[in-house]
Amino acid sequence: MNIFRLTGDLSHLAAIIILLLKVWKSRSCAGISGKSQILFAIVFTTRYLDLLSSFISLYNTCMKVIYIGCAYATVYLIYVKFRATYDGNHDSFRVEFLVVPVGGLAVLINHDFSFLEILWTFSIYLESVAILPQLFMISKTGEAETITTHYLFCLGMYRALYLFNWIWRFYFEGFFDMIAIVAGVVQTILYCDFFYLYVTKVLKGKKLSLPA
Repeated sequence: MNIFRLTGDLSHLAAIIILLLKVWKSRSCAGISGKSQILFAIVFTTRYLDLLSSFISLYNTCMKVIYIGCAYATVYLIYVKFRATYDGNHDSFRVEFLVVPVGGLAVLINHDFSFLEILWTFSIYLESVAILPQLFMISKTGEAETITTHYLFCLGMYRALYLFNWIWRFYFEGFFDMIAIVAGVVQTILYCDFFYLYVTKVLKGKKLSLPA
């Protein structure tokens, strides 16, 4: 554990809470990509199957349970509780174009050719692109609610902070995980345009809208 991992985890947790509160308080999931949330649910499920076989720490276990529970709670709110407000027309990204290649890559490139390790690797690869349906949805609608941009910012910060976590671990612990680092870089790059718009518009009190 180091400060970058801790703040990264807290940023990730803040993103999840912001999203859940946004949907619950507004009684609407407008502007939220259900497909991205399904992908995140798959990410956490495949990554944390070791909950059934190993114990690292109370903190680690609690965070895993929270991530899985919140992911499925979000999917439930979008597709069941507030389904009438879900904008399926704009949430049209073909997720199979992400899941299938990522699955193949996880089988080909992993640390150990075992069931749990392949699933863990799959989750790392999938998380790096899971936000694409949400970003695609924003590009189609041309705008995003301020609360949604806060969610995306915290999610992007979580991954950026984890990159610093990997750097810290390399220099102070000698630990280096190429799969996690490359996936983290890819994920952070996907947020770059959004970060720019967030800083230049949202932080100045303007609504995030894309040029026509």
